[in-house]
Amino acid sequence: MSEPEVRVELSDSGRRGRVAWVTLDHVAKLNSLTTPLLDQLAAVFRTLASDAELRAAVLTGAGETSFIGGANLDELAGLDVAGARAFITKVHLACAAVRALPVPVIARVNGYCLGAGLEIAASCDLRLASANAVFAMPEVKVGLPSVVEAALLPRLVGWGKAAEIVYLARNYDAAQAREMGLVQAVVPAAELDRAVAAWLDDLVAAGPRAIRAQKALLAQWERMAPTDAIEAGIEPLARAYESDEPARLIGAFFARKRQA
Repeated sequence: MSEPEVRVELSDSGRRGRVAWVTLDHVAKLNSLTTPLLDQLAAVFRTLASDAELRAAVLTGAGETSFIGGANLDELAGLDVAGARAFITKVHLACAAVRALPVPVIARVNGYCLGAGLEIAASCDLRLASANAVFAMPEVKVGLPSVVEAALLPRLVGWGKAAEIVYLARNYDAAQAREMGLVQAVVPAAELDRAVAAWLDDLVAAGPRAIRAQKALLAQWERMAPTDAIEAGIEPLARAYESDEPARLIGAFFARKRQA
């Protein structure tokens, strides 16, 4: 059996540009997160952040059963106070590295998405689930609060539903996750890769500078009052004209209309 690892594959086609596929492989334990895997995941995304040609990333779990089945319970069982602080900090740093990637990250959710796995999915920009996906924040059932990037849940599903998720620790199927806004789309498992490819096509059809500026703005909007967030968009829109990207893509749009 191979050692748990985080694998990275870069596709660099002329049609789609450079896309990173990041796969967390700990199949024997439902892709649960250990300290070494968290370190690897954070390091992978920090490295990808320096790739100026990257257009998007896809994050998934190996196999067909689990995206990320939460924190590894064998490791959690042996923690003390200091160890717990160190471990949960690593969960946060991995999530933060995903959020800090300057291009969109798609969570390809293929099965169980639990606890820290759901926090990592919430840290992605877009979430696409197979119909067999299962979502939960079960920490209180093992005597722990849901913490760090669980704080993103109210923005995704609202305060009331977030309270239900973390207090009741119930499982939610993919349809329920879609209804509450936890994921943006659900497809049959056999169509998951095709759906991811369609999202990637949409992302790379846009201007690469524009997409990076849009992600940076979304991060700002999270921290700002609405009036400040509105004004914060003026300068990025103006700076878009520092390159030929707007003129080139607007020209291409009109060319397509003339040919239609």
